[in-house]
Amino acid sequence: QVQLVESGGGLVQAGGSLRLSCVHSGRTFSTSTMNWFRQAPGKDREFVANIGPRNTTYYKDSVKSRFTISRDNAKNTVYLQMNSLKPEDTAVYYCNVGATAYWGQGTQVTVSS
Repeated sequence: QVQLVESGGGLVQAGGSLRLSCVHSGRTFSTSTMNWFRQAPGKDREFVANIGPRNTTYYKDSVKSRFTISRDNAKNTVYLQMNSLKPEDTAVYYCNVGATAYWGQGTQVTVSS
């Protein structure tokens, strides 16, 4: 059983930055692809970014050049650095272990205009 715990969300003005963290409780973190998703009110959950075991990354087009995903295998943690935030980035952000049903509880990000 894997538990994921996100943190780092909050309220920020447009143009600001936040760094989200997600701690993975299991022994398989270093060999797992880790995803970030988000869900805005009234919308479906959508993919944001992922990072593979060898640090290959992939981003949703609208966050490229603004968001950076990274991982620290020594800390079993994946990060999402979010810069130049926009009101449309407002959502609950979730981390997920790739191709599994393991999800965190989510962390709220609110960007004011």
